[in-house]
Amino acid sequence: MQNQMIMNRQLIQKYDTAGPRYTSYPTALEFQENFQSQDFIHHAELSNQSGGPLSLYFHIPFCDTVCFYCACNKIVTKNRDHAVPYLENLYKELALKSTLIDSSRTVTQLHWGGGTPTFISEQQMHELMQQTRRYFHIADDADISIEIDPREANANTIKLLKSIGFNRISLGVQDFDPLVQKAVNRIQSEAETLAVIDAARQHQFRSISVDLIYGLPRQTLAGFNTTLDKIIAADPDRISLFNYAHMPSLFKTQRQIKSEDLPSAEQKLSLLQLSINKLTQAGYRYIGMDHFAKPDDELSLAQQQNRLHRNFQGYATHAECDLIGFGITAIGHIGDAYAQNVKTLTEYDALLKQNQLPLMRGLSLSEDDKLRRNIITRLICDFELNLADIEHDYAIQFKDYFADAYPQLEQFAEDGLLQYNWKSIVVLPAGRLLIRNICMVFDKYSQQAKQRFSKVI
Repeated sequence: MQNQMIMNRQLIQKYDTAGPRYTSYPTALEFQENFQSQDFIHHAELSNQSGGPLSLYFHIPFCDTVCFYCACNKIVTKNRDHAVPYLENLYKELALKSTLIDSSRTVTQLHWGGGTPTFISEQQMHELMQQTRRYFHIADDADISIEIDPREANANTIKLLKSIGFNRISLGVQDFDPLVQKAVNRIQSEAETLAVIDAARQHQFRSISVDLIYGLPRQTLAGFNTTLDKIIAADPDRISLFNYAHMPSLFKTQRQIKSEDLPSAEQKLSLLQLSINKLTQAGYRYIGMDHFAKPDDELSLAQQQNRLHRNFQGYATHAECDLIGFGITAIGHIGDAYAQNVKTLTEYDALLKQNQLPLMRGLSLSEDDKLRRNIITRLICDFELNLADIEHDYAIQFKDYFADAYPQLEQFAEDGLLQYNWKSIVVLPAGRLLIRNICMVFDKYSQQAKQRFSKVI
């Protein structure tokens, strides 16, 4: 697959709509509260029969300060003592879920997210990793990653993380412009950010990823151009360039942002175009959605070999893994089911005190769900779809099963977003930024809940 992508403003404006980011299909909006512990146990048993490696996700929800743009599930507190009972409950959940998973299965991917995972102390980080290894077998070459807020880490933190097994880090930067940082309540110097990157290089982390956001309040082309220059000079392996979705009715912290400070739709497109031009000229490949990676990065290589996958952490190279989530709001998938934990510390504590799985909701996938999930995953990862493979794997006639999709595919083809025939669908360079729109053609749920999604660009 060639690394080509064209930004066509006219087409972007035409297809300016809201839609899922497809970290899962069906999305979490379709999860049902009647999904209970016995459903999770049933799917775990089926999954054990097929075996396969595991991916583990740990949600550490605490943050010292709030970033106004944030839409994550977090608890803002300066009291570090809150982490003590939370970690005790994490260990209970580890013990509980480990009994449901065949002990011969190996963990090949592990991730700590949040919140701010380094909110917990060095001793607590040691203990959490020890407890994880107590209940699960982690492969020697596993990808072990963590989200880092450079304001909550330094060279010693990175040294510690390396010593307990971490080999990948993702750093939140968003924008170095002081006016933007003040507007979003995230004051973060270039120096402390680069110190973390330098330490990760010194300790030979496999991968360094940086997160940026375009569309933030007070953001300008000149200011973001400077940020991009500094990030490119820092030379991370991957860069995530997220579109800020201003949805204050859903996320209370975003109400601190003044609407009049936000860039216009046209200015946002200019910020995006600037970013795409600079990153691709610097040698980064456009992976898809908001992700860029160096040509020799594992994401780039996986995409070239059609091995790329997408899960709740974004693009990944471990398609064969079941994902088990730990901590409040954590989402996982096991076998043909998704499961999400409860949202509050009180509910989490109460259920684990009763030795019950702390589930809030989930979904057992139908055959139709699995078919559409595969189609959407391949499109969003490969930018193409082999229809013969789909017909063989699912015993369908594609043109009959998806007859209602063809009028929209025809429109996309006329607009130059894709090409299709009875053998394949190929997303063209002008369609790659609009891949979410293309995927929605095969999503039977998306039209019902558009108001809950962010704009595609």
